[in-house]
Amino acid sequence: MKKQNVALLGTRFMGKAHSNAWSQAAKFFRSGVQPVLKVACGQDAASTRAFATRWGWEESATDWRQVIAREDIDIVDIALPTHLHHPVALAAARAGKHLFCEKPMALSLAQAQEMHDEAQRAGVLHYLNHNYRRLPAVMLAKRLIDEGRIGRIFHWRGAYQQDWIVDPQFPLTWHLRAETAGSGPHADLNSHSVDLAHFLVGGIEGVSCMTTTFIPERPLPGSGSATFSAGSVGSQTGRVTVEDASLMLARFANGALGSFEATRFATGRKNHNVFEISGSDGSLAFDLERMNELSFFDNREPAGERGFRTILATDPSHPYMEHWWPPGHIIGYEHTFVHAVADFLTALAQGGSIAPDFAEGVRVMRVLDAALRSARSGQHVTVQPEEMAARA
Repeated sequence: MKKQNVALLGTRFMGKAHSNAWSQAAKFFRSGVQPVLKVACGQDAASTRAFATRWGWEESATDWRQVIAREDIDIVDIALPTHLHHPVALAAARAGKHLFCEKPMALSLAQAQEMHDEAQRAGVLHYLNHNYRRLPAVMLAKRLIDEGRIGRIFHWRGAYQQDWIVDPQFPLTWHLRAETAGSGPHADLNSHSVDLAHFLVGGIEGVSCMTTTFIPERPLPGSGSATFSAGSVGSQTGRVTVEDASLMLARFANGALGSFEATRFATGRKNHNVFEISGSDGSLAFDLERMNELSFFDNREPAGERGFRTILATDPSHPYMEHWWPPGHIIGYEHTFVHAVADFLTALAQGGSIAPDFAEGVRVMRVLDAALRSARSGQHVTVQPEEMAARA
């Protein structure tokens, strides 16, 4: 079996999720490629060594440029803050490395387009990790839509809600600064929602958007602190330069209408990601907090028997589930990353592509960019066509 050496850049939340996926994928899926966890790269030498040992990486490093330049590295996994995606992806592509990149794709549409163009020129495999596509229940929704089971689609209603910065003493982390995050939940959360809407409903051609920042000043993180707790802040404050919440209305190219809510101020909601799709012959509804389930309303059933029914997407006939446990044995959040790695390795083995790739990431960035322009102007904005974006 062919081996491919992986370099992981980033050792925080996503670094853990990705490490688990690289170590698990080959155990449960047969892709034709064996990933080798070669090197984990982080900021602090001691903590990165401890991370590498705990998660099974052969080596640790602190300089991503040196890691990318190594001839023994085949795949670069970018699990870094958003502002580093662009320079790292460009350097890795130019070095001929395959790219597995976290979302949001970049700080701007221009950066995303450049990342895509460089990866295409290099001829490397490139993947943007919108992992929620790879939930069996979401893939089942896609299958039902493609089979015409809900008919013509009229509506997408989506919301992604969290509450982790409601406390005004929460520090001014990189997530709350435009120069390191691009934007707030509009990029972080709506990028997931727009990707799912593209996947399930189709392209978006125009948007209207409102954003707001509820707490414009926050304490600066305490000296040397790397935690997200309110107790680790300094006495000085800094300005929040991204939005705290976003509300977006969208018109799809197929005539459907969509609504998107993204917020970090939905008190009581930790990671509440839901959507409902309404069609002429039925509807589908999904809730990430019940991620093994898909709700389906079939309008073709007899009038007295209609109603939303819950499908437990754990049968071997459901996407990915034949690789896991017997029916009724649920899977979790971490499995979406395993599925992504397995599909990435399969594409690598077969010389194919994987979705969403950087081209689809650019499509998402076009929508997010148009929405921010709408929020600034108060006007409906047409999403920039692909050919115009390529020339810009």
